[in-house]
Parts: sequence; C-alpha cells; structure tokens
Amino acid sequence: MNLQVAPAARVSQLGLMILITLIVFQAQHSFVHAQPSQAKAQDKPFVVEYYYKARWGFADEFIRLFKKNHYPVLKKQIELGRILQVNAVSPRYHNTEDGRWDYRVTIVWKNVEVAHDEFDSEAITRQLYPDQETFKREEQRRFEILLAHWDLPIKSVDLDEK
Repeated sequence: MNLQVAPAARVSQLGLMILITLIVFQAQHSFVHAQPSQAKAQDKPFVVEYYYKARWGFADEFIRLFKKNHYPVLKKQIELGRILQVNAVSPRYHNTEDGRWDYRVTIVWKNVEVAHDEFDSEAITRQLYPDQETFKREEQRRFEILLAHWDLPIKSVDLDEK
C-alpha cells in the first residue's frame, strides 16, 4: 500500500510548522525584550504613602506610639537597605471629616519587590522591644485609636513630558 500525502495536506503541514516557528520566535523575542524593563523596575525605588486618621483628640497619642514602636522598626529596615527613606507630615489646617487624615508617612522602598516581599519584621521587634507584652499592647492601642488607615502607592508624573 502506497500512502501519499496530498499537496494540500503538505501545504497545511508546512503552514502549521511555520506558525509554530513564528509563535516560538515571538515568545523568545518577548521574553528577551521583557528582561531589561523588568530589571529597570527592580532598580527603581517604589514609593508608598501611608495615611492615618485617628479619632478626634487622639492624633498626638497615635504619633507618640508610632514614633516609639513603629518608626524604629522602619529605621532598622533602612539599615538593612530595604527602605531608602521615611518621612512624615501632618496637615497644617483642618479638612472636611470625610477627607481628613492626621498623618501621612511616606516610605521610599528600595524597589517594588522589597515593598511586597514576605519580610517578617518580628525578629527586629523582638530585638528592639524585649518586653513584647508592652510592645503588643501599645501597638494594639495605636490601631484602636485609628478611624482609618490606607496605603497609596504613588508614581511621579513628568509635567514637562509632551
């Protein structure tokens, strides 16, 4: 028995091989060109603004506890190279209640990966605060007096770019 492939089938097989080759080439091309932009993202600082809104009359207590228990942990992460900068601001005047916030803490992370990794700061808190009962009680209090807290990753906008 002599099996012959019809010319149409050969063209179809050739077309399929060409299509597969093009798909593989495109996938490799996309992968190669994605690498540099991915590397750039890993090298760029990642900025997040953390907003805190305390119950009326408790903003001073909140920032006192923040400075005592959380800021030293952030400073330790600066020493480790995970964070590049931390600063805080508060509004000078009052705002409407729905738009009110008491403190904005801006953290400049080394990069987006560091900001979202699963780093466990418990070792730092144990080192800095041997009295863990007091530390945990004060941190619980810091969050009890909050009405709201939100995190806002931000990006720069080049106003001169056309």
